[in-house]
Amino acid sequence: MVTVTEALDIISAVVKATREQRNCPLEQALDHVLAESIYSPINMPPFQQSAMDGYALSMHESLNYRVVGEVAAGSSNNPSLKPGEAVRIFTGAPVPDSANSIVIQEKVTRKDEVLVLDDAPQEGANIRPVGEQLSKGDVVLAAGTRLSPASLGLLAGVGVSAVPVYKKPRVAIVVTGDELKAAGEELSRGQIYESNGLMLSVALKDKAYVDTFVLKAEDKLDTLTKTLEKAFEAAEVVLVSGGISVGDYDFVNEALSHLGVKTHFYKVKQKPGKPLLFGTNDQQMVFALPGNPASALNCFYVYVHLALKLREGDAEARISFRQATITADFNKKGDRAQFLKAKIGANNTVEILNGQASSMLQSFAVADALVYMEEDMGFVAKNTSVRYLKID
Repeated sequence: MVTVTEALDIISAVVKATREQRNCPLEQALDHVLAESIYSPINMPPFQQSAMDGYALSMHESLNYRVVGEVAAGSSNNPSLKPGEAVRIFTGAPVPDSANSIVIQEKVTRKDEVLVLDDAPQEGANIRPVGEQLSKGDVVLAAGTRLSPASLGLLAGVGVSAVPVYKKPRVAIVVTGDELKAAGEELSRGQIYESNGLMLSVALKDKAYVDTFVLKAEDKLDTLTKTLEKAFEAAEVVLVSGGISVGDYDFVNEALSHLGVKTHFYKVKQKPGKPLLFGTNDQQMVFALPGNPASALNCFYVYVHLALKLREGDAEARISFRQATITADFNKKGDRAQFLKAKIGANNTVEILNGQASSMLQSFAVADALVYMEEDMGFVAKNTSVRYLKID
């Protein structure tokens, strides 16, 4: 058995970035990782740009100016202003080469073509210079950057329409358990509806891993082995739900061994999710997750998502814990680390929710954080600072 820290360290050491790339249109690139640095093909902005609605001036000693025209956003007009002349200008419009200041419209009085300033203008005021944000040839985003809406907007703003990204892996989800039935089917005594396949598929798609499929396996060693073999043939990453404990019908560990999977750790000193296995099979990786839904989802957020990000070459891939104060006393029992379903509140607080059992998804359904209680923690008083992992 390994600790949480040891498990995370093993994953970080074992998982290597894939080198398979594809050229991806920006509209499909959200949450992908850049495979190469992107350099700006233009200056940004490419021309002197007005930062405000107001008037572009050719400065002189008086507060009085004569308005001789207008420049709107998108205009190619470049009027030649003499000292004491001004043009009406709007945010984002190109500033005339002959202008050296912009005064905002709230600081002037205009009557017909006569403009009177409230105060003396400042040279360069409210003018965005050429290349203020980026100069041509500058690095826009470095290789290893995960693409967010803002970064995609930045790339579009410099005229980039497609970028080289690391291809996201295809993920197979293998669900075990003879007691499981599909939604809509009638339940017999001892049967329950299967939810982990859908839950894990949606969790993956929420992180932009859209190439996924689910296989159902019987609780028999030979059929389970064949199902896992099929999963490895079709996917780069395999997630197994259930069958990894020590019951008489838990054959996942044995089946993975038959398929040549190298186990890097089995069992983590944590709650929920103790019976977690991480292994590799050549260039493929596998996580055998507990069958209890809350345990499986906890392991996905803490371990699986990290491994997927590492595989993509994400330069910032790590577990990032934040700090907050808990809203009520909590008494952690036992010597295992715990991940507690929680809700983030106002003033940097976090509330530990009721219903922490590994089989319970109801509290997970409203949680947006996992409070991390380390192994040696016991009683934790209200208003104590704790670490948590934000889940969204």
